[in-house]
Amino acid sequence: MSCANCSVKPHLVILGGGSAAFAAALRATELGGKATIINARLPIGGTCVNVGCVPSKTLLRAAEAHYKATHNPFHGIHSTSEVTDFRQIIEQKRELVSELRRGKYIDVVAEIPDVDIIEGWGRIVAPNTVEVNGQQITGDAILVATGVSPAIPDIPGLAESGYLTNETAFELEELPESLIVLGGRYIALETAQMFARLGSRVTILQRSERILPSESPDITDALTGYFQEEGIRVVTNTRLLRVSREENRVTVEAEVAGERQTFRATHILAATGRKPNTQNIGLESVGVMLDSKGFLQVDETLQTTAAGIYGAGDVTGDPQFVYVAAYEGKIAAENALTGSHTKRDYTALPWVVFTDPQVAGVGMDERQAAAMGMEIDTTVLPLSYLPRALAARDTRGFIKLIRNRETDRLVGARILAAEGSELLMEAALAIKFNIPVKELIDMHHPYLTLSEGIKLAAITFNKDVAALSCCAT
Repeated sequence: MSCANCSVKPHLVILGGGSAAFAAALRATELGGKATIINARLPIGGTCVNVGCVPSKTLLRAAEAHYKATHNPFHGIHSTSEVTDFRQIIEQKRELVSELRRGKYIDVVAEIPDVDIIEGWGRIVAPNTVEVNGQQITGDAILVATGVSPAIPDIPGLAESGYLTNETAFELEELPESLIVLGGRYIALETAQMFARLGSRVTILQRSERILPSESPDITDALTGYFQEEGIRVVTNTRLLRVSREENRVTVEAEVAGERQTFRATHILAATGRKPNTQNIGLESVGVMLDSKGFLQVDETLQTTAAGIYGAGDVTGDPQFVYVAAYEGKIAAENALTGSHTKRDYTALPWVVFTDPQVAGVGMDERQAAAMGMEIDTTVLPLSYLPRALAARDTRGFIKLIRNRETDRLVGARILAAEGSELLMEAALAIKFNIPVKELIDMHHPYLTLSEGIKLAAITFNKDVAALSCCAT
């Protein structure tokens, strides 16, 4: 349904200025409507372009380039690298952030007359009205896409001692001499490895028994080992007791497996989760309910508990990925302006932790499939059997596939490999469109490519990988 011929264009008022907001605004105009984006806190573009995906991944690549040059696996080649000016690395990162903020956000809507951007703190004052800068903006529907912020643990002395988050760590102009990272999930791990590879002494303090505790031990144990080989100290089963600072050193007192220990560094990074930006925007005044952690309660059509008010992106809780935010923004705009009831679908949602090696997954792991009562087969292909990995002399990790034994359909994949994320989409498509494992095996996969790993892993459901010849079928 389109409103292109309506005498009055339907109006979507959006709180937030990130990917969900922009996807919703663009979809509103495609439907013949108009949108007003009301943005505060972070610059236009939100978390991803400003303090998340873009800065972290370019700095990870910088760190990788330096590390690989000093850890060259090929005989007869001697390579070295030196971090001569950390500030220049940060400045180049800033230039990329600025370029993408303008090119992928500001300029995209600059020539669209039906999209307005207002900088200011918006507050819902009626079911269809938002107040900002003393002005009231009324629309046909409201979309809350305000995102999340770093969640800071309540540890005595932490606030007084000073700490970094992902919003400040990527702005440092001097490389930390040493760094304590609180947390063991994707932000913590990516940032820890990045700083360690650039030259900081890094210690990770994780509350759970394992890093990435929602993943299976084979992945987390292997990744822990790779981190330790790089000199990163990984301490798990940790209860943080107190933080203090004296001059240029911060001290963390903790209980590790029941024993008291002390850790010291020049800097401390809090990467202990994300909290929703749902406070002081008027949600309670219009009956929008939150869950126990403060995230928006939405149904599968992204409708909140208040009629005409929708939610999209990280503010609705997991999964918190920029591409999910954009997907939800589009769906929310369609449902809000057309009265449709499109439901979000995460059956084949791929995700990546951009450590090196990367951790990548889609669908269920073996524990989740078994919990559903599914009869499954699991196969694991060590990277030492993948010709591309052998040629690159980097055989860290493995490819794990999970299939429904009865239907021969893939239900999940987990990959631990350098550039493992590049293998995900074949598995995601197989899950999405119910492609049998047999058909994956029959597909032509070029020799000496990473993608051949999916085929080899699929073959090993029924054959011994050690008995396979070159270009096996």
